[in-house]
Amino acid sequence: MKILVTGGLGFIGSHTVVELQNEGFEVLVVDNLSNTSLNVLDGIQSITGKIPAFEKLDLREKEKVQDFFKRHHDISGVIHFAASKAVGESVENPLLYYENNINALVYVLQELQKKPEANFIFSSSCTVYGQAEKMPITENAPVQQPISPYGNTKKIGEEIIIDVTKVTNINAILLRYFNPIGAHPSTEIGELPIGVPQNLVPFITQTGFGLRKELAVYGDDYPTPDGTAVRDYIHVVDLAKAHVIALQRLLNKKNTAKVETFNLGTGTGSSVLEVINTFEKVSGKKLPYKIVGRREGDITSAYANTDKANTVLGWKAKSTLEEAMASAWKWEQKIRS
Repeated sequence: MKILVTGGLGFIGSHTVVELQNEGFEVLVVDNLSNTSLNVLDGIQSITGKIPAFEKLDLREKEKVQDFFKRHHDISGVIHFAASKAVGESVENPLLYYENNINALVYVLQELQKKPEANFIFSSSCTVYGQAEKMPITENAPVQQPISPYGNTKKIGEEIIIDVTKVTNINAILLRYFNPIGAHPSTEIGELPIGVPQNLVPFITQTGFGLRKELAVYGDDYPTPDGTAVRDYIHVVDLAKAHVIALQRLLNKKNTAKVETFNLGTGTGSSVLEVINTFEKVSGKKLPYKIVGRREGDITSAYANTDKANTVLGWKAKSTLEEAMASAWKWEQKIRS
């Protein structure tokens, strides 16, 4: 079966392509290379022994999207990663985020609704929950008004998919990720942030390597055990495997609704200081950091209740924080050598 992966050379996309190919799927990747490089294809080939078909395509160009689907009419499923993902940048440049994250989604769905049936996996985020009132967060927690345009594009994206599936032959699964980290154990692929990393773990590994002077810890006065913000950090390979299982659920018509939603996390919250301590343990390095004021838009705590994914999908995150941090550090050392 041919599976289209949009944004398939990005961090989570590339790891998902590997897992799809390992399961025997024929994979077609599109990416506009705005936040990645073609070298990722070599990494995928090194791991799986097979290079996926690739087309450079910007999904904001509607006519090119139409032409693409005319040429590839035998696609059995779509996993849609292609999106801009930096919270801070979205605040500074909201229209870029609305154009890239909403228009691209609409243009892909417009082509899928022409098919007799279509299967669609959407890369969503726990940002749709905002600061949830109860921890851990279940899929039934209310979706709140997001605090960033990035978060809003995920909320709107989910709403668009729900509306479209009501009147088309598209079946969809919304996967709400918590915080993906780490790299493939082969160190052939991993996270490649362009410029200054927006996420904690690549900033930690770059600081550990000496590329950054020190890490800024945004706030130590949160109502958490050590005062720093708490998140649910999931190994990217565990996350990638969940996409394959979700896709197989749709392909095998096991879904019980036109749209299903699953949280993907470990079920454990870790504070910023715990992540720093874990890095120091796996790397043997002391990490220079300073406590600064809270960052606008940051919430206190977010970690997943994963019971639904564990029972319905039969999926569970296996890697520990230590294993994920060790793989991130190994990857950092490799790309800097």
